[in-house]
Amino acid sequence: MNRLIAIALAPGDDFVSELGKAWDNGDAVAPIDLRQPEAARAALVDHLAPAVVVDATGRHQRSQPRVMESDDALVVTTSGSTGDPKAVVLTHDALAASARATHAYLDVDPNQDRWLCCLPLVHVGGLGVVTRALITGTPLSVHSGFDTGAVLAAAEAGATLTSLVPTTLARIPATAFRKILVGGSAPPPGRPANVIATYGLTETGGGVVYEGWPLDGVEMRIDSGGVIALRGPSLLRCYLGGYDPKDADGWFATGDLGEISDAGQLRVFGRKGDLIISGGENVWPGPVERTLLAHPAIADVAVVGRPHPEWGEQVTAIIVVADGTEPPELAEVREWAARDLAPFAAPRAVEVVPSLPRTSLGKLRRYDL
Repeated sequence: MNRLIAIALAPGDDFVSELGKAWDNGDAVAPIDLRQPEAARAALVDHLAPAVVVDATGRHQRSQPRVMESDDALVVTTSGSTGDPKAVVLTHDALAASARATHAYLDVDPNQDRWLCCLPLVHVGGLGVVTRALITGTPLSVHSGFDTGAVLAAAEAGATLTSLVPTTLARIPATAFRKILVGGSAPPPGRPANVIATYGLTETGGGVVYEGWPLDGVEMRIDSGGVIALRGPSLLRCYLGGYDPKDADGWFATGDLGEISDAGQLRVFGRKGDLIISGGENVWPGPVERTLLAHPAIADVAVVGRPHPEWGEQVTAIIVVADGTEPPELAEVREWAARDLAPFAAPRAVEVVPSLPRTSLGKLRRYDL
């Protein structure tokens, strides 16, 4: 019987060791997020129905465990940025395909390179760093979280590759590493050449499109309504419980909207539900957010559509003010936005908040705004 092992350990060597043991025994692994309240963790474990839970107190057998398929490797709960988290089943073959394609793109040499993981190991971004290192025999260091000093020390000690989110990328000099993968939210503009913007989902086994170009073996198309669809060897087998969201030909509809240029490069606009229609004009939050983030008084920003009797939706900037500055007036925000954007995309309202709700990978939880 192929079992599911739930690992409720902090990121580090013990987690990686337990993952390796489970795979050696032919078992699949489901990471449990220790940052969640105890009741939420217990509910997740009940839903996953693992055979064993591994935590800091030991190994705990459970009754009536779920049976997994022979090639199943990971069960990863999505970050839930749309408010609807799911448990995604990824196979060993999918993880191996992802590792090979990523290493080919980055020209990784296991004798020269070392991966550093400082992302949570409960999502595919951090897990991808660990699994590709294990699969390819590339040296690996795992930190319990992101700490600027510790990350720079790891780079000094020989780490050459890492994966970050934009908020953590901004805290280090990018030249500390040979290559940095960045995902989780809109990539920062003007990034150095060694910082690679990735696009993918938990269902695709992580990033499968780098700088708009598909990795080896990955296919892209735009379906009806502008929805991005992906096909390739790293896609999920199914959601836990058996439902396979891929169509009969293996294509997965991402729920993101975008376009593919004549040259074959993908441009991602955002989630279908993120689109703001104001006065009959389509406004995507991403470009507005990137423009406003360059304002010296804005430390963080989300752009949403608020109901409006005249415009249908009113473009609204929800901002976190930078330390030591005063909130910018609406007129100043609109003038700043108009430097790079069409007039209809400039915010018509500003809301000031102490912080924005984000997932651990930096994605905005827009449904909470």
